[in-house]
Amino acid sequence: MTPTARTELRRLFDWLVDGAPGACTPDQVVGRIAESFDAGGLDIDRIAAFVRTLHPHIMGSSYVWQRETGRVDVTEAPYAVLNSEMYLGSPVGRVHLDGKEYRKRLDGDEPLGATELSFRARGLTDYLIVPLPFTDGQVQAIAFATRVASGFTEELLDALRDLTRPLARIVEIQALRHTATNLLSAYVGRDAGERILRGNVQRGDTESVRCVVWVSDLRGFTTLSTRSEPIDVIRLLNQVFDCQVPAVDRNGGQVLKFMGDGMLAIFPIESADAESGVCRAALCAATEAFAALDAVNKVRVTEGSAELSFGLALHLGDVAYGNIGGATRLDFTCIGPAVNLASRIEGLTGRLAKRVLLSEAFATAATFSPTALIGSFELKGVDGAPRIYEPQAE
Repeated sequence: MTPTARTELRRLFDWLVDGAPGACTPDQVVGRIAESFDAGGLDIDRIAAFVRTLHPHIMGSSYVWQRETGRVDVTEAPYAVLNSEMYLGSPVGRVHLDGKEYRKRLDGDEPLGATELSFRARGLTDYLIVPLPFTDGQVQAIAFATRVASGFTEELLDALRDLTRPLARIVEIQALRHTATNLLSAYVGRDAGERILRGNVQRGDTESVRCVVWVSDLRGFTTLSTRSEPIDVIRLLNQVFDCQVPAVDRNGGQVLKFMGDGMLAIFPIESADAESGVCRAALCAATEAFAALDAVNKVRVTEGSAELSFGLALHLGDVAYGNIGGATRLDFTCIGPAVNLASRIEGLTGRLAKRVLLSEAFATAATFSPTALIGSFELKGVDGAPRIYEPQAE
């Protein structure tokens, strides 16, 4: 290696030891490594880091830099990949399982697997995967490849192995942070998770938020739960929630909690002039959710199963949003009269055989869409007899 290359590798090593300042994610770390290799004149043409994570749907992510693109591409892999022959038989899969370094010359006569053959077809000559062991025993990996005819020199191989020592710690810290974000988003919602990570963790740490409140509830749940096995009830609930959660997420809402067979979500409103637009988004989410439910029911009917249904109430109001609970067990949620009213309105959907009911506040703000007054109803715990509406087809 040239003196310039050695100097740049030393700088890169020190940067990693110092905690990789300025790089908050694995793709940023891989990008900085690529920049340092280029600055040192090192002929490394591909860098790929593979990091497992803890997420309900994502097994892990790959962060791949290639000289021809000059960028870091991020790809997420589902859990199905974990047990696939492609993954288990790949060099990365083997490194993850046995924690041992893997090196293969790609231009010789030695038999090559599918991954190596694809690399050789792109002109790569040498391939190295170094394990990144975490302190809890997990093994992640980073791979390097070159097009140099002679492959990696022993000096460069030793330098790459040295880099992975501080790199393993950086990747572990970032993976833990990523896992914490994933789990908080999955269990308390994206916005609530971000607030918790920013330090909003004290009991009573709440704020007033104006929002559209979404309260839904599965119809006939008591009958279903008494006539079905618990595992089947859970499967049915997941089917119903799968219709709603993606629709709420796509339209800017935040699912806060599942209450047995019910779901509570909010669509935050940033300013008064945004109320109509947020109401439109909430109604769009409702339309998408019921369309998804109709598709599920079409399949259930062909299977000879009963159709599923849920009622939904939408209300516009102010809620107390934040940490509520006991000293050692908190819930990040929302409470207040607005939530209670939405819950009571949802209770009317079954009695009135309606899919969606709207509060007067919501109907007044939803100037973009026609609504129809159904009537005034006395609701438990609610003063007066609120006027209740339903959306009309445009």
